[in-house]
Amino acid sequence: MLESVNISNYSWDVGNVLQKDPATLPRFLERHHLDGYELFLGPDLDRDFFPLSRLQGVHLHFFPNWVDFWKGDDEALLTSFGDKEAILRIFGRSRDEWLEKQRDNMRAAGKLGAKYVVYHVANARMEEIYTRRYRYGDDEVIAAQIEVSREIVSALPDDCLLLYENLWWPGLNFCRPDLADRLVEATPHEKTGFMLDSGHLMCTDWSLRNEAEGVDYVLRRYAELGELRHRVYGMHLHCSLSGEYAAAVRKNPPRQAGGFDWMSCYQYITRVDRHEPFGTDVVRRLVETVAPRFLTHEFVMRSFPEWEEQVSRQQQSLWGTPLGREGNA
Repeated sequence: MLESVNISNYSWDVGNVLQKDPATLPRFLERHHLDGYELFLGPDLDRDFFPLSRLQGVHLHFFPNWVDFWKGDDEALLTSFGDKEAILRIFGRSRDEWLEKQRDNMRAAGKLGAKYVVYHVANARMEEIYTRRYRYGDDEVIAAQIEVSREIVSALPDDCLLLYENLWWPGLNFCRPDLADRLVEATPHEKTGFMLDSGHLMCTDWSLRNEAEGVDYVLRRYAELGELRHRVYGMHLHCSLSGEYAAAVRKNPPRQAGGFDWMSCYQYITRVDRHEPFGTDVVRRLVETVAPRFLTHEFVMRSFPEWEEQVSRQQQSLWGTPLGREGNA
């Protein structure tokens, strides 16, 4: 098992988390006895900050509300995004242009030598994020994703794993093993599997109240995958127990006018999808059972001290030391 952390090359991570110091990431990896990092890849990668010898995977870009565009529903797009300029900025002028954006993202990951790429499979309109009453269900999102994947996966190197990641919206959420199976079998890339995100899976059950319940639930869903469990090659490890909050917002969702307000949505999403470190050793049972090939401590961090605290706490829970598997050596 290769153990990593997540980071991006966007300016806020380079400045606030990596402290504008090229030595920060290598030093952090060594201190915590980590094998490398998973990169959310933006433009203008500065290789001084991101040694490619330690790169494990690349998290591809994600479009939260894309099925309307794919189906050509202009009226729904305008309702969601507010104006044609926003739609053009996000997707481009046509299906082909949007698909090429995704191919370019995959090509860039391949050129960096990524062992795997992570691809979210989900869709939700802005107002649906709060209410969880969706226009498109799991079947429709998976069917649309299969169409998209068949157009873009040729851009990946043959030896690069394509790992579909679960969210709690319609699409891949691991609540329908039959759809997960349909997705991987219909994807024309031999090395296709899953990135199981523990926190995202917890977000599908609002009744969870503690880490033990969360781990039990994730492992139950994992067991329901049957033979597909062997296609779970990676895990994003973090905890999210936000059911009470999500249920309260659903009863009284915010009223928003003027189209897509991504910042408000993002603030809500981060309160649901908390990306908190596990604080108890129940996490060991989760990792030992799934035994992923790639394990990523995935957090949303605003500073280096916060990142240090998050990774240290989760490694303490997982390995019994805040410095990882080799920390007591």
